[in-house]
Amino acid sequence: MLSTWDGFGKGRFMQGYLALVLHAHLPFVRHPEHEKFLEESWFYEAVIECYLPLLLKLREWERDGVAAPLTLTLSPTLCAMLRDPLLQGRCGRRLEALAELAEREVHRTHWDHALQPVAVFYQQRLTELRALFAEYRGDLVAAFRAFQDAGRIEIITCAATHGLLPLLARHPTSIRAQVLVARDDYRRCFGRDPRGIWLPECAYVEGLDLFLREAGLRWFVVDTHGVMNARPRPVYGVFAPIMTPAGVAAFGREGESARQVWSRDGGYPGDPRYRDFYRDIGFDLDFEYVRPYLPSPDLRGFTGMKYHRITGGGGTKAPYQRELALAAAGEHARHFLAERARQITTLAAAFDRPPVLVCPYDAELFGHWWFEGLEFLDALAREAAAAGATGASEGSAGAVRLVRVEEYLAENPTQQVATPGGSSWGEEGFWKLWLNEKNAWIFPHLDVAQERMTALARGFPSAVGLQRRALQQAGRELLLAQASDWPFILRMGTSPEYARRRVKEHLLNFLALHEQLTAGRVEEAQLAELEARDNLFPDLDYRYWA
Repeated sequence: MLSTWDGFGKGRFMQGYLALVLHAHLPFVRHPEHEKFLEESWFYEAVIECYLPLLLKLREWERDGVAAPLTLTLSPTLCAMLRDPLLQGRCGRRLEALAELAEREVHRTHWDHALQPVAVFYQQRLTELRALFAEYRGDLVAAFRAFQDAGRIEIITCAATHGLLPLLARHPTSIRAQVLVARDDYRRCFGRDPRGIWLPECAYVEGLDLFLREAGLRWFVVDTHGVMNARPRPVYGVFAPIMTPAGVAAFGREGESARQVWSRDGGYPGDPRYRDFYRDIGFDLDFEYVRPYLPSPDLRGFTGMKYHRITGGGGTKAPYQRELALAAAGEHARHFLAERARQITTLAAAFDRPPVLVCPYDAELFGHWWFEGLEFLDALAREAAAAGATGASEGSAGAVRLVRVEEYLAENPTQQVATPGGSSWGEEGFWKLWLNEKNAWIFPHLDVAQERMTALARGFPSAVGLQRRALQQAGRELLLAQASDWPFILRMGTSPEYARRRVKEHLLNFLALHEQLTAGRVEEAQLAELEARDNLFPDLDYRYWA
C-alpha cells in the first residue's frame, strides 16, 4: 500500500512500481520437408532452455505463494509454433535425445570430479523438463494461458509476424493488418482480447497509436528516447507513462536497469561465475559421439551441454560450478532490487505520484543466453516478496512493488497526454539495424507486394471458397516476408543465406498467388502445398488490407 503523501515533494516516503516485461518471440521457422533442419533448432533451444524453465518457475512461485507478477509477450509466430503438432512432436523427440545424451554424459564423466556434478545436474534438469513437457502434452500456450487465467501473469501480443511497423508506414493497411491479425490470433490462443502490445523492436512512429486503438489495445513499450522526445516534454520522464492522442499509454524503458542486465561489459550476465554460452560439447567432443544429438547431423552445433564458466576469455576456462552461479544470481538480484529502491527514493523527493520503472527484456535472455537468468528472476521475486511482507521504508527493498503493467494502469488511469517520438531500441535508436546496405533491397519488393495486396483486398471484397483461401494465403506470405527477423539476420550475418531465401520465397509465393487471382485461375494443388507449409493464422481476414 502507498504511504501517506502530502503533496509535491513534501511526503516522507512512497512506494514505487517495478514492471518486468519479457518479450518471447521467434520467427516462424517450420520445415516439414526435412526431418532435421538447422534453423528449426532455434525453437527447440528456446523451449528447452527458456519457456519450459519459466513455466517451472511459475509453478514454484504458485506453490510457495510468491507473487511474481510478470508481463510476458508471446508473439503470434511463436504461438503458432508452440501449438503446431509437427513441431511439438519434434520438440518432444529433441528432449528425449538430450535426456539420453545427459545419461551418457553422467557415465562418461564418472571419474572427472569437476565435471561429474554438472553432468548429473543436466540429467536431473532434462528429466524434469521432459516430464513437464509431457504433462502439458507439448501445448505450452495452454500452460501459459492457465497462469494468466489464474491472475499470476499478464500475456500481451505483438505484431503478427514482428514486422518493423515504422518501415511499413508508406502502406498503412500493412500496419493495420499486422496489428489486427495479431489481435485475432491472441483471441484464438487466450480466449480474450489483449490489453497490451510489444511493438516489434520497440519501434514507434507517429500515427501508429491509431491502429492500436482500433484493435482495442491499451498500452505499449517504447525505448527511453521515445518518451523523452515526446511532444510536449513528459513531466515525469520515463517514470510514468504518457497517453498518446489516440488514448493509448506509452511506457518508456528505464535505462539504468537495462544497462545492468544488457551491458556487454558491466552487465550481470558477464560475471565469471556464470556458465559460458559458447563452450559446448557439440564442438568439444568426438564428432561421432555427439552427432546423433546435433541440430544438423552433418554440422557441429550446440547440444546445451556446457561444462565451463565465463572465465579466461578465449583461452582456458574454469569448470562450471552450479553453487557459485546460484550465489551470483542471488547477489545480483539483491543488487538490482537495492538499485531500484535507491532510484525510487531519489524520485520520491521530486514526484507527487509513485514512479514506475519499466524493465523490458527479451525473454530468451533468461535461460538461453544467460543460463542463470531465471534464477536471477526467482531470487528477485522472492526478495521483493519478503521485503514487501516486512513493510516499506525509505531506501529499503520494500520500496519496490512488483506489478503487471495492466495493474499499474488500473491503479493510475490518469496520465499526461503527449505524442511519443519516433524511436526503436535498435542501433542508434531508430531503424538502421533493419534498413542498411545489407538489407535495403527487401523494401522496394515489399512496397510492390503491399500495394498489390491492398488492390486484391479491395478487388475481392467478399471472396469465398478457393478465392478466399488464396487471398488468405497471399496475406500470410506477405506477413511472413515483412518479419523484422530477416533484415536483422542479414545485418548481423548469423544465417544470411537462410534469411535471404525466406524473404524471396515468401515474396515469390505472394506474386504467384496474385497472378493467379488476377487471372481468375487459382491452382488448388499449389495453394494446398503453401497452406500446409506456412500454416499459421488459420482464420486470417484478408479484408484488413482493404
